[in-house]
Amino acid sequence: MNDTELTVVGNVVDSPRRVRLENSAVTNFRMASTARRYDSGRQEFVDAGTLWVDVEAWGELGGNVARSVSKGDPVIVRGTLTTRSWESENGRRSAPQIKANAVGPNLARGWTDFHRPARSGPAEQDPGAAAAVPAEEESPPELVAGRDYVAGEGTLDEENPADLPREPAHV
Repeated sequence: MNDTELTVVGNVVDSPRRVRLENSAVTNFRMASTARRYDSGRQEFVDAGTLWVDVEAWGELGGNVARSVSKGDPVIVRGTLTTRSWESENGRRSAPQIKANAVGPNLARGWTDFHRPARSGPAEQDPGAAAAVPAEEESPPELVAGRDYVAGEGTLDEENPADLPREPAHV
């Protein structure tokens, strides 16, 4: 498959719009990414061209985007680049679009609090079902000083050393 995967760093330029469909939901927003370069003649940074791109986030990702992202927020979007085409009164038009598989805040420009939604047990989850819109926000679990992670039922990063590759990771 020849998908064009990319990561774009920029700002949200309009409020995300959540649309519920028959079997799923999607959240759309537009973002702008402006390149900056140092102009040695002027001894300052100057803006170069701006990429304007539409972003679509499906299912649970889209629900989290709708709850977390606002106009003006600095974001990082990872996904597949496509071209959306349509007919207008001025002829055929097109625009770049990213089908996001990850959206997050740009922490180089601020900080945030992360909230993980409560999950039902593995036996209750249906992998073939459409992703649900997150429920109302629940209170985060209380953290204990000196302990920010407790292993137990539902541990996220459990690894079996026998399953790890024997060769070093590529950097």
